[in-house]
Amino acid sequence: MKSAHTQRWLALTAIASTFTVAATAAQATGYPDQPITLVVPYSAGGGADNAARIIAEGMGAVSGQSIVIENKGGASGSIGASYVARAKPDGYTVLYDSSAFTINPGLRKLPYDAKKDFIPVSQAVSVPNILVAAEKSSFNNLSDFIAAAKAKPGHYTYASYGPGSLAQMAAELLKKDTGIDAVHIPYKGGAPAIVDVMGGQVDVYFANAASSLNYVTSGKLKALAVSSDKRMPELPNVATVAESDPSLKDFNVYEWNGFFLPAGTAPDVVAKLQDLVQKALARPETRDKLAKLGLTPVGSNAEEFARFIDTEQARWAEVIKANNITVN
Repeated sequence: MKSAHTQRWLALTAIASTFTVAATAAQATGYPDQPITLVVPYSAGGGADNAARIIAEGMGAVSGQSIVIENKGGASGSIGASYVARAKPDGYTVLYDSSAFTINPGLRKLPYDAKKDFIPVSQAVSVPNILVAAEKSSFNNLSDFIAAAKAKPGHYTYASYGPGSLAQMAAELLKKDTGIDAVHIPYKGGAPAIVDVMGGQVDVYFANAASSLNYVTSGKLKALAVSSDKRMPELPNVATVAESDPSLKDFNVYEWNGFFLPAGTAPDVVAKLQDLVQKALARPETRDKLAKLGLTPVGSNAEEFARFIDTEQARWAEVIKANNITVN
C-alpha cells in the first residue's frame, strides 16, 4: 500500500507531466511565433540566394512571420552549413542549401557530418543543366562530342563554375559512363564560364538552364543535350543525355535547392516547417517568380527529400572515387 507521501508525489508528477505535454503542444502549435533566419551559404545575388528570397517572401505571407535571409558564403557552402549545424535546434535557424550539400562530403574535410547533423525538410526547386557549346562549334549534339573526345583523349575541355560544382560533377559522370577523357577548366562563377564557351576558349559546359536558356534560344550558344530525364519544353528538339548514348541511359542530373534543420529539431517542428515551405511553393505568385528564373518548384516532404539526399550523396561519392577527383 502506497504511503500518503508517495501518493502525493505521484499526483504532483502527473500534474507536472500534463503541464509539460501541454506546453510542448502549445509551442509546436504556435510555430513559428518569431522570425525565422534562413541561412543561404552562398553570396547575395546568386542563383540560390535569388530563389531563397522568393520562397522566403511566400513563407512570410503564409506564416505572418518575417523570414530573414542571412548569407554566409564560402567553401562551397560548407561555412554556412557548419553555422546551422551548430545552431539551436528549435526551428528558427534553417539552412537553404544546393546540390553542393551532397557533393562536399566526398571532396572536402567538413566541420560537420552531412548525414548526422541535419534533418532534410523539403526540396524546394530543381532545374536541369544544358550541355552547351559555342554557336560555331563543330559539335551539333552530344554524340558528336563523345566521338571527338574518344578520338582525341585529353584534347577537349569542359568548363564549370568552380571545383566540386554540379557542373563539374555532371561532366565527370559523363566521363565515367562513356570512358572519354576531357580536361576540366574551372571558373569563379557561371558568368565567366559562359563567356569563354561562347568565345570558343572552352569546348563544352553543363550550364544551369536558368542562366543559359536565353543564350541558347537567342543563338549565342548551341545546346548539345539536356541533363534531365525528359526533354525541356523550351527545347523540344534537343535530346536528353540519356537519349544520346546507350551507356548513358541512367543519366539524370538536376541542380536543386532545399531546406534543412539542425539535428535534434523536434519532429512536429520539422513537419510544420515542411508544411510552411509547401504552402509557400503552392502560391501562384511564388511559382510565377520562380518560373521566371527557370526554376521548377518541388515541395517534397521530409522523407522524400531524405531519400533524395542519400541517393545523390552516394552517386557523387562514387563518381568522385571512380574519377579520382580532388579539390585544393
